[in-house]
Amino acid sequence: MSQADHTAILALPGLASREPAASSAPVRGPRVFAPRVFGPRALLALSWLAPLLLVLVWEILAQTGYVTPQVLPAPSKVVRTAWRLATTGSLLTDLGTSLLRAAVGFVLGGSIAFGLGILVGFSRLAEALIDRSVQMVRAIPFLALLPLVIVWFGVGEGQKIFLVALGVAFPIYINTTLGIRQVDGKLLELGRVQGLSTAQMITRIILPGALPSILTGVRYALATAWLALVVAETIGAQAGIGFLAMDAREFLRTDVVVLTIVIYALIGVAADSLARLLERRLLAWHPNFGGAAR
Repeated sequence: MSQADHTAILALPGLASREPAASSAPVRGPRVFAPRVFGPRALLALSWLAPLLLVLVWEILAQTGYVTPQVLPAPSKVVRTAWRLATTGSLLTDLGTSLLRAAVGFVLGGSIAFGLGILVGFSRLAEALIDRSVQMVRAIPFLALLPLVIVWFGVGEGQKIFLVALGVAFPIYINTTLGIRQVDGKLLELGRVQGLSTAQMITRIILPGALPSILTGVRYALATAWLALVVAETIGAQAGIGFLAMDAREFLRTDVVVLTIVIYALIGVAADSLARLLERRLLAWHPNFGGAAR
């Protein structure tokens, strides 16, 4: 077994204390090229450059009349609409309703999917009993399930939370199973050499080794949650961002429709940033995440 493999297992949480400090030097991940002149803050500013330029061009085209307000209102008008709706309280109410639906659906669907992923990842018997059915349900489009879900739950909160839970379940399930199955066999062999019990192998090697894949599933699930919620809130909703968009469509309020799209985009960026923060916190031991940044 190579020195790199030996060092990699020592980087897993709780194993560093089993070896002398001299052998626990961290292995760095592959370096990503970036000129020295660009620090983290400069790179963050550059990541927002393209969206800001797009908004600026959009504003110029709208103000000069190349884009009519009926087709696409100016960003300044969208901001004024957002301020007006926020001051009346309706925007915050709808936003809070949508966030609550997404959070409850994410917790329910994510918890069930994580449990099934752990079960299938560790057991071939569980895979034979569960995986085929999960993959068949995953292949069914949301819109095809919508009539049946309405029959089951009506058009109340249950229908919306169920669709969100269903949407977030599949990315977490697949990535949890894949992460467990892809743990390096050499690390398991070294764990046995170290004298770890089965429980210690699971908690110190397998689950930490699968964590990057699991968190990738969480990032995909966060995006899917909002996609599912958009579909759910177009049917019989009395509050929420999707309801706000559908109500504005009836009155040809393109400024409100664009506002809801911008809100979805901003929530998506915030959710992805939260997932990245989780990666940096939970994978501080990993050479390609927290360890490489030190």
